[in-house]
Amino acid sequence: MRLDRLIALLLILIPGLVAAYGWNLMKTSLIDSLADRHFPLFQFIGGLLLFAVGVFYLAGYIFYKDGKRRYLQPKFLKVYQKKDQKKAE
Repeated sequence: MRLDRLIALLLILIPGLVAAYGWNLMKTSLIDSLADRHFPLFQFIGGLLLFAVGVFYLAGYIFYKDGKRRYLQPKFLKVYQKKDQKKAE
């Protein structure tokens, strides 16, 4: 049981660290552009992609968990109601 909790923690921690690293890359590229004459575009785009992937993964995980617990608004619960109807048939 403790191993399951450790795996769940790692599934949340790793995308959070990826998003934080992406944020750090974007911040560094903006600060470097103030000091230099050029803007490190590829570093900024890479940071933006890492940040977006991490945030979207975390948002999807939270949405999935809230949907299972029925904490979502009714317009978002339609997906889970359809799954329940298929299971009942």
